[in-house]
Amino acid sequence: MESRPAAPRHELCVVAPAFNEEANLERFWSEVSSALAPLDVDYAFLFVDDGSRDRTPQVLAALRARDPRVRWIRLARNFGLQSALTAGLAHSDGDATVIMDADLQDDPNALAAMVAEWRAGADVVYAVRTSRREHVVKRALFAIFHRMMAAMAEVPVPRDAGSFALYSRRVVDHINALPERNRYLPGLRAWVGFRQVGIPVARRERHAGRPAQSLHRLVSLALDGILSFSKAPLRVASLLGVTVTLLSFGGLLVVAYWRFIQRSFPSGVGQATIALALFFLGGVQLLVLGAVGEYLGRVYDEVKRRPNYIVSDWCGEPMSEMPAHAAVEGGRDEL
Repeated sequence: MESRPAAPRHELCVVAPAFNEEANLERFWSEVSSALAPLDVDYAFLFVDDGSRDRTPQVLAALRARDPRVRWIRLARNFGLQSALTAGLAHSDGDATVIMDADLQDDPNALAAMVAEWRAGADVVYAVRTSRREHVVKRALFAIFHRMMAAMAEVPVPRDAGSFALYSRRVVDHINALPERNRYLPGLRAWVGFRQVGIPVARRERHAGRPAQSLHRLVSLALDGILSFSKAPLRVASLLGVTVTLLSFGGLLVVAYWRFIQRSFPSGVGQATIALALFFLGGVQLLVLGAVGEYLGRVYDEVKRRPNYIVSDWCGEPMSEMPAHAAVEGGRDEL
């Protein structure tokens, strides 16, 4: 295994995770290259093939033959977007790293403003999505999540900011050093800190194909984001316990009034009260157990210490010493 050179080889590394993106990769390479050409920046591409089952490896090989700045790593299976992003950051060798979706929803024309802010001293330059082209229901769910995340997170997480961003070398190094397995990159970069600047960017339509992120994975990512950076669900569970206790005490006072003051009970109130109490307490218990279970499941994932991803092979990338959340199998693949 080759070790990483002592200094970064490129000024800018464009990291793009790709899962079944054969129809988008050439257009992505072309548009990003055109956007970076006038910026006088030494750049390279690093694609992360997240276990694609289409012709993504062949398309990457063709791009490599045309442009030696194109490099990639291939994961042993589909580990998911956050794991692919983790792999990309771990193997980026740039003074700055840009994370972009390979489906061209992230507008390459924003790269000029990102590079300018970085050269002016920013450590993180993130895209604030001013508009989205997804279905209205999906847009509404994204809006709800970002507002919940901004309200509940214990560190300020910018609203409507996804993974599209530029990271300085020191921010990348600090993120790579974080040991956690359940990773939400926008939250991690907010937690790291340093000087961070947001720029408005309209999210474009997907160039071709269907979105790789299923609703189930989006919900899981949302839970990872909220539960990794907020204890609010546990506090809600505690608040529910206090609320149930107070309601129970209030109900006890009502029953005492009926028994000792009014000396009679309303007809049928006993069965209805018992049924409502059972349903209410059962629902609260399940809600509390669910919140505790979500946190406990993430603790279980952390203590198992499995790597976030496994690299099966790579092309044109000087492999670094692996961080704790990575594993490598195989060798250099020039295809």
